[in-house]
Amino acid sequence: MMTSFYSNGKLLITGEYVVLDGALSLAVPTVYGQSLSVKSVQGRHLNWKSLDEKGKVWFQETYDLSSTGNNTLQVTTPTDNPNPSINKAEVSNTLRSILNEAKKLNPSFLKEEDGYEVTSSLNFPREWGLGSSSTLINNIAQWAKVDAYTLLWNSFSGSGYDIACAQNNSPITYQLKDKQPTVKTVPFDPSFRNELYFIYLNEKQNSREGIAAYRSKELDLYTILPKINSITQRILTCTKRQQFEKLIHKHEAIISEILDTPTVKEQFFPDFKGAIKSLGAWGGDFILVAGNKNTADYFRDKGYHTIIPYTKMVR
Repeated sequence: MMTSFYSNGKLLITGEYVVLDGALSLAVPTVYGQSLSVKSVQGRHLNWKSLDEKGKVWFQETYDLSSTGNNTLQVTTPTDNPNPSINKAEVSNTLRSILNEAKKLNPSFLKEEDGYEVTSSLNFPREWGLGSSSTLINNIAQWAKVDAYTLLWNSFSGSGYDIACAQNNSPITYQLKDKQPTVKTVPFDPSFRNELYFIYLNEKQNSREGIAAYRSKELDLYTILPKINSITQRILTCTKRQQFEKLIHKHEAIISEILDTPTVKEQFFPDFKGAIKSLGAWGGDFILVAGNKNTADYFRDKGYHTIIPYTKMVR
């Protein structure tokens, strides 16, 4: 018998960094995501295989389930590393940690007499930063029948907005209130969506490093949060691209001041005529661009070839 799970990828449109401190943020689930298939097999072992968007194995490992009485999984004889570009031991330990945390939340998880063959399949490149970790955690949480937010926070750091995107098929607002997630689906479908593009900056950004840098700042959140909240609310009701661009510019200026870092437009695209907004941790992954029919040519000429129209990216 095989069981399957699926989780959406994510993009944070407003509230990067400050979502950690309770800012009202707008996020969108993507058409890209990750699936997890689980098949029962004989023997007390868990054979794990991770596939990239081309169906190629980039990680595999076998874990011993016979010692789960102490709530920890152990690696059996290590398998060959199918991808020399990754630190296999680090990936294996991270996955083992997530599974062990899931067992702590649900002690009956993996207690059956059988073993498992598990295949996790991405339909986007891992370096895109659309949530390879959050989609994995949400899938494992579904399999283990545990709360995905708790599993995330017990395994990693983060606000949890990516889990909310994994679980919803429409844009959402996300806000932490008393450290608890408040998620609302919203009808965000701008009339100027055909003039919006997501462009990959050819560089994977480390979210944990970005969060650590943000946490090192001394911030006046009583001033900052109302400004971000207002921008998010106004973007939700925005009907004209020019208004949207002004709101993007305001948001970028606020985060730029917090991080003491120039905006991505100031650094790399000062001659671009439209508006540009960083998404998630600054310095890599995707940016959101409000432009026109010439936008794709502008970025291609500068060496950026992953250009996805809004309508091809967002659920």
